[in-house]
Amino acid sequence: MNKQSVHINWWLLPISWLYGLVVCIRNKFFKWGILKRETFDVPVICIGNITVGGTGKTPHTEYLVRILRDKYRIAVLSRGYGRKTKGFILADDKSTSRQIGDEPLQIKQKFPDIMVAVDAKRTRGIKNLLALEKPPEVILLDDAFQHRYVKPSYTIILTNYNRPAYLDKLLPAGRLRESFGHIYKANMIVVTKCPDDLKPIDYRLMMHEINPYPFQSVFFTRFAYKQLVPVFVKKKDTLPLPSLKGMDVLLVTGIASPATMIKELQHYTSKIHEMTYPDHYVFKNKDIKKIKERFDAIQSDNKIIITTEKDATRLVLFDEMDKELKKSLYYLPIEVSFVENEQLFRDKILEHIKAKRISVSL
Repeated sequence: MNKQSVHINWWLLPISWLYGLVVCIRNKFFKWGILKRETFDVPVICIGNITVGGTGKTPHTEYLVRILRDKYRIAVLSRGYGRKTKGFILADDKSTSRQIGDEPLQIKQKFPDIMVAVDAKRTRGIKNLLALEKPPEVILLDDAFQHRYVKPSYTIILTNYNRPAYLDKLLPAGRLRESFGHIYKANMIVVTKCPDDLKPIDYRLMMHEINPYPFQSVFFTRFAYKQLVPVFVKKKDTLPLPSLKGMDVLLVTGIASPATMIKELQHYTSKIHEMTYPDHYVFKNKDIKKIKERFDAIQSDNKIIITTEKDATRLVLFDEMDKELKKSLYYLPIEVSFVENEQLFRDKILEHIKAKRISVSL
């Protein structure tokens, strides 16, 4: 099995213990009924994690949209992290990342036929969606595992293969929002970002560490990278990844964990220059200037700027960007690929939705 490297800030453990105590008390309040949870008559599927970012929630949410949108009216409800607005907003074709956040905008642009909404109060968001003239038949809650005011009908927890939650610690010493034991509240566990060469022994060892309950299903997924897409030049052709051979790549990312993306690009070129920003980073004019300076400093006529699909939703707002920079800026789309048992995953999701709809109609 690949040696997992989990960096822990050990000197911050006392603060992590205090953080854990607060989380424990909050969860007890829900358990005792002091804080109330609401259930709804439609299937509500939560896609979440117990860590701070880096597990691939958006690609997995998009995967669920792909398998469900031809069968049901779908709505994706997110908090809309990083947006400059408040309250409930139903996205449309004019929405921007400043209005609804980068991840909801990415989903809306990719699936314009579905409902995408944002609301920090998920219970209010669901009620607003259900009050629409044509309400959704299935609601996907993006990153809502810690939002206990809604009781989902089904919960999927994601954990990053490269940073297993069972080796991690609570914030701020580690990246856990709550202890690993809470993973057992999920109906399904998905180990994400698995390597292409995942071996049976790797699978068995990780299954041993997770040690799921009999009612829990565990799946392993990896990312499938697609052709590079221009951010600004809409009519320009996509660029196959093999065409990067020999090119200098300026990689600009504002995500929790760019390691998997870097590893993919290294298959095609060793000339990668990194500019990393915090997750959901709001780019400013000074950042665009620095990107241009860094790009201009690369002494090559064969160079390109690559970013993530999520970051592209924020960078595209800088329409006044230098023309040469615009022409050179591409994003790398990703989709979820299952290591095995993909049909079983689909069957379980569809069976739950069917069962929930039948129970409501009785």
